[in-house]
Amino acid sequence: MKSVEARFHLDRKDFTLQVDLSLPGRGITALFGPSGSGKTTLLRCMAGLEHAPDGYLSVAGEIWQDGDYFLPTHKRRLGYVFQEASLFPHLDIRRNLEYGMRRTGIRRIELDGAIELLGIAHLLERRSENLSGGERQRVAIARALLVNPGILLMDEPLAALDLARKQEILPYLEKLHEDLKIPILYVSHSPDEVARLADHIVVLDKGRAVAQGSLPETLARLDLPIRLGEDAGVVIEAVIGARDEDWHLIRADFAGGELWVRDNGMPVGRRVRVRILARDVSLSLAHQEHTSILNLLQGTVIEIADDAHPAQSLVRVDVGGTPIVSRLTKRSAASLGLAPGLPVRVQIKTVALIG
Repeated sequence: MKSVEARFHLDRKDFTLQVDLSLPGRGITALFGPSGSGKTTLLRCMAGLEHAPDGYLSVAGEIWQDGDYFLPTHKRRLGYVFQEASLFPHLDIRRNLEYGMRRTGIRRIELDGAIELLGIAHLLERRSENLSGGERQRVAIARALLVNPGILLMDEPLAALDLARKQEILPYLEKLHEDLKIPILYVSHSPDEVARLADHIVVLDKGRAVAQGSLPETLARLDLPIRLGEDAGVVIEAVIGARDEDWHLIRADFAGGELWVRDNGMPVGRRVRVRILARDVSLSLAHQEHTSILNLLQGTVIEIADDAHPAQSLVRVDVGGTPIVSRLTKRSAASLGLAPGLPVRVQIKTVALIG
């Protein structure tokens, strides 16, 4: 699958963007990092709204920038979704969408398909001022898809929404992830959005990409622990394998075993993601017979690294090919004799099902 290749060096008075990225040609790549790290600037360079001299950008084999060659924004096959939905207030929703179809060519998605994908059929005759924030963003995303983009750029599309509206629109973003065959670059400050949506992650800091790769592998790195929110941790792809109706639990099966979590009504067979924080993982050399912890797995220590506090360590454990990270004190690590290659029992206190 053809990827997205992006190399930019852009100097500003108090900021420099310098990145060299090779991104997947399909799925959601999250651009994650603190405010001022360069996420929006990178997106604007890709859109052609910022001109980084001597930059390079190719999307699905099409060269959009290479040295002196610079394809103007209006000729780039891209959709752009901003924090605020920029809809035309004098047009109803149907005509807002039809405006997005002004470009010609073979379409990846037709009007009816965009309407169905974003669940907006009941909104077509309304004006934008009569929509909720979540509804406006769904219309804005549909309109961005109707320009027949080769790439979809989304700059914190949920940032202006309250929690209820975010929960309303997240399932539609997941449908984009499942149904579209184009790359999506998704800027976010939200750990939950990144953990729930992203396949790939680029972590930016002070204009540079300090980490990039698949979401599960990058989150499990110990050389540069990526903290989505308050703690380091991993995200695991799983499938709902069974339901225990007596105890209101469901079993999430993954490559390294199974995890029991609270039943939230998801059907058996549904693909899900689970999030495990390092602070909720403890290690033992022997099987524990009498414990309240349901999730006990067998693993092998792969790597040990210092944590931010001098009293603590992070331990990366391989569980059937799936990396899991545990935080424990250096005293505990020493008393257990932890070292790469050592078999351990992995005890997981809390598992969050994130959709």
